[in-house]
Amino acid sequence: MTQSSPPRAICLLSGGLDSSTCLAIARQQGFASYCLSFDYGQRHQVEMEAAAKVAKQLGAVEHRIARFDLRTFGGSALTADIAVPKDRDESQMSGGIPVTYVPARNTIFLSFALAYAEVIGASSIFIGVNAIDYSGYPDCRPEFIHAFEAMANLATKSGVEGTTHIKIHTPLIQMSKADIVRKAVELGVDLKLTHSCYDPSPEGRACGHCDSCILRRKGFEEAGVVDPLSLP
Repeated sequence: MTQSSPPRAICLLSGGLDSSTCLAIARQQGFASYCLSFDYGQRHQVEMEAAAKVAKQLGAVEHRIARFDLRTFGGSALTADIAVPKDRDESQMSGGIPVTYVPARNTIFLSFALAYAEVIGASSIFIGVNAIDYSGYPDCRPEFIHAFEAMANLATKSGVEGTTHIKIHTPLIQMSKADIVRKAVELGVDLKLTHSCYDPSPEGRACGHCDSCILRRKGFEEAGVVDPLSLP
């Protein structure tokens, strides 16, 4: 009797805590993971190195990097000469959409993932969006994910012909950052390989003061886990 191949999934991977944990969950659920990262002109280029290391550690079948330049449009502290906010408290973080929001980023990322999925015959896309401990990004909300999934099944040859039905998996969407840290530890993610900072030093060291660093620190502290990156 021939053993069937595991189902394929596209896993969006930035090399950060959330996307790395999401990849580990896809692996736990029995998917063959095809990782997709993006070099889009962001200031935190070190995440490309982190993503490659995490993909290897978690046994990805393939890891591809899509390259394009969102600095063409700017409009974000990650893609333009705009200062990254530092040392904000929770009330400030929840007070509106921050300047680290990259216009349409997850829409663009998921569109690339959709193309990749159609080419390799995958019906699942994993993305580590989170609607609890996050910085207020509109493209991390469940309603956005549901709308994109509906569109995806209208927009592809495989969807029209009925050969695949695209499902976007968001296993972290209702988890706190502490829950994500605990899940990463449970699934054996090597957390020292991950990178979360929006404004790292030229050597790739986390600043410890941007929203992403603060949320990461909060998550590790609440989970009772020591962050191996030892943020300043």
